[in-house]
Amino acid sequence: MFSGKLVRIRGMEKSDLDHIMQWVNNPEITRFLLAFTVPMSRAMEEKWLDGATQHTASDKFFALETLAGEYLGGCGFHHIDAINRHTEIGIAIGKESHLGQGYGEDAVKLLLRVGFHALNLNKIYLRVFAGNSRAIRCYVKCGFKEVGRHRQHRFTAGEWHDEIIMEVLRSEWETRL
Repeated sequence: MFSGKLVRIRGMEKSDLDHIMQWVNNPEITRFLLAFTVPMSRAMEEKWLDGATQHTASDKFFALETLAGEYLGGCGFHHIDAINRHTEIGIAIGKESHLGQGYGEDAVKLLLRVGFHALNLNKIYLRVFAGNSRAIRCYVKCGFKEVGRHRQHRFTAGEWHDEIIMEVLRSEWETRL
């Protein structure tokens, strides 16, 4: 378990399914998430959670919760490349009442710390919808820089969206400490 100032991350548990089902089909929460384009059944989420509880060499999923133990959502490392020492991160805060309160920023900073210190990575990157201004502001505050853009790359809610690629290098992150 790793803790930040507001949140901690822990391994996913099968008991997290009820929490996940409370937000996974909420379009206000999932509209900017890359993996959620259709409604998810409980059986589909249960199958996904079975895999998420088993860390692999290339993917590590975590439950995200407040320091008091209140479930907030999930986050993780995807496509970890141990040879070239980079990975993609993802984060989802599933409680609308907790958006815009600093939990996401703290979670991203925690993922950076774990990625650079515990996993010994050199670069961490992410992809974000261009219209997700709250997330982009958060990522910039955490040291990420836009390095590319896929134009009209994602189709959701009847519209095309650009996908922004952002990254931070370990050396850049360390100068911010």
